Amino acid sequence: MNKEMTLTDIVGQLEDGMTIGIGGWGPRRKPMALIREILRSDLKDLTVVAYGGADVGMLCAAGKVKKLIFAFVSLDFIPLEPYFRKARQSGAIEVMEIDEGMMVLGLKAAGYGCPFIPTKIGLGTDVINPDVNPDIKVIDSPYDDKEWVAMPALNLDAALIHVDRANSRGVCQIKGPDHYMDDLFVRAANKTYVTCDELVEDGYFSDQEEARYVFWERAQTTGVCHVAYGAHPTSCWPLYSFDVKHFKGYSASAKEENGWENYVNEFVNCSQDEYLEKVGGAEAIKQLPKPTF
Repeated sequence: MNKEMTLTDIVGQLEDGMTIGIGGWGPRRKPMALIREILRSDLKDLTVVAYGGADVGMLCAAGKVKKLIFAFVSLDFIPLEPYFRKARQSGAIEVMEIDEGMMVLGLKAAGYGCPFIPTKIGLGTDVINPDVNPDIKVIDSPYDDKEWVAMPALNLDAALIHVDRANSRGVCQIKGPDHYMDDLFVRAANKTYVTCDELVEDGYFSDQEEARYVFWERAQTTGVCHVAYGAHPTSCWPLYSFDVKHFKGYSASAKEENGWENYVNEFVNCSQDEYLEKVGGAEAIKQLPKPTF
């Protein structure tokens, strides 16, 4: 079965009001080419679930987000994503702000088909304050006199993921040192759309060493789109690192008059090939140094 799609095809499968999970972690392995395609679309009123970075910030800046479920939204060396900050401080979005571990449990619950998973995480904090998170409940244990936080399932209509390699049948490979929670996003979603840096032949994954880096079954991949450097300006290590210079310019634009509009006109309202040319080309991306903190 050939699951190849274009970016336009994928966004055409998404609908207003959907709950969409975005894989990756902060400035790492985000499906940014797909995010830019969403920015060019009329899609709106999304509930976004993410360990967020510029993906979340850009969608907020464009008015695409109705509600955000998040554990953080950061660019790492820029601690708080600037456009997310604006949306959060102005009250432009609804939020469920939770612990990183609670996010894991919510995704797992959805993947297991359970309504919730009990946990101690959040007890004694404002995470369980009904004025802060009215959808998170505290329950009594049926076995002792203890209370537990019932982390609700984060059921996703669609998951958007970027991977190192995939084939046309939907087998996906992440070869970096950490695949983050991408497999959990996939299992929590009704449909999963993947962009990949390299599209490989079906036989590529018959090699046991390569197959070790496949983290979900191909049946769970709905569509695959080959987009070289499709994670930029985030990283897809070991293929390339994230672009510190680009992120600094992006962050600075949040403080400038018409900064977002100027960023969109330069880096969003263009094709992927034009985008790559504007950010220095493939060779420049491959040479980006791994950041040191």
